[in-house]
Amino acid sequence: MPTANNRLRASALGVLLLTLVPLSGCRRGGFPDVPAGYREFAYVTNGGSNTVSVLDLVNLRQDRTLRVGDNPTGIAENPVRNEVYAVNSQSGTVTVIDAATNTVAATIGVHRQPYFISIDAQGGRAYVANSGSNSVSVIDLDRRREIAVAGAGEQPGLARISPDMRSLVVSNRGSGSVSVYSAAPYISSRAPAPGVLNGPAANPPAHPAVPPGPPLRLRAAFPGCPGATDIAILPDSSKAFIACSGGHQVMAISLAAEPGSWPARQDPAATSDHLLTLLDVGLSPVHLAMKPDGGEIFVSNFGSDSISEISTWTNEVGGTYLIGSKPTHGIVTRDNSTLWVSIFGSDLISIYSIDDGQLVATVHTGSGPDALAFSADEHLLLAADAYSGDVAVIRTQGKQGAALFTILPAGAQPNAITVKAIRPTP
Repeated sequence: MPTANNRLRASALGVLLLTLVPLSGCRRGGFPDVPAGYREFAYVTNGGSNTVSVLDLVNLRQDRTLRVGDNPTGIAENPVRNEVYAVNSQSGTVTVIDAATNTVAATIGVHRQPYFISIDAQGGRAYVANSGSNSVSVIDLDRRREIAVAGAGEQPGLARISPDMRSLVVSNRGSGSVSVYSAAPYISSRAPAPGVLNGPAANPPAHPAVPPGPPLRLRAAFPGCPGATDIAILPDSSKAFIACSGGHQVMAISLAAEPGSWPARQDPAATSDHLLTLLDVGLSPVHLAMKPDGGEIFVSNFGSDSISEISTWTNEVGGTYLIGSKPTHGIVTRDNSTLWVSIFGSDLISIYSIDDGQLVATVHTGSGPDALAFSADEHLLLAADAYSGDVAVIRTQGKQGAALFTILPAGAQPNAITVKAIRPTP
């Protein structure tokens, strides 16, 4: 799926780099202490150089560059294992990166033009929408192979699994529609190799086989969402919101509750998926940033230089506010108080106070900031600069407030970024 770097011409980086800490590495003076043996890395897909840049967030330097497939786009970390997955759009593959060693561990074949990947909460299955073959791949991460393929609408861009792992929501950009599938429960097919996992779930019980029945079953389809792209699913898995990027709306869908659950007992209609409403936002909504508590969603309206605030409780737009030229991506702090937005057209990050309802500051970046990610402690915000081929490292807290700390090199046309922390074992 084209990112903002394919939509606009680059602006000059100018003299910004002259004011920065040198790129070879920085001291962490003034940052929170980390325990001995703690490691944390950011992984950046570089679509123009067919690589993933690995950035050391403890020592604030580039760790290494990994060769992956052609035109890597989406990337995601496993919530349970020490693994990261990069989607290679032109190769039709997914690269498995061992985060403990920062090496390529495997390559998994999917289908034509995949762009993004979604990992379930147990870290056992991955879902990839294949835009060029109108399908969704289901990957068994124990076996590191595709185990099923389901048909989708035209040019599916994103397949997102719900937190309860019961529903898979797919945005079909070409047909302007949304597909909802039932996902079969995950059962580990074999015990993973020692050292693959990290944390309390490091030794899950092995099972002889995956459960019977198809891993995906189509439940519902909803037309009327032109250019369907980004998806946000509430933490309780009750609703999905989809950005209709070809227009000026966000689609809200009620996801089917499990039979016998409290919602189903209160309302029999809750056992089926149904359209709630289409919400008018700004022009070309491209990204949905949800508060961690699920109470509000902030829409980046690329075509109208604004953000829209959606109440997920009432399914209403609370307001639309100017935020900067061509916003592309937003991210909300853990305490639900602050929204950070990449302003692609002005080489800035805008900082919006949710509590106060106003723009409070801006921070300069490299050229064409797009994808964003926080470090694990949220003391750093990372912005992938699509045109200057680097990552702006912004210190979120300090005596002078938020400020650009350094810029670390990446590759050509960085598309996406994810962060993986590896804590020392007791």
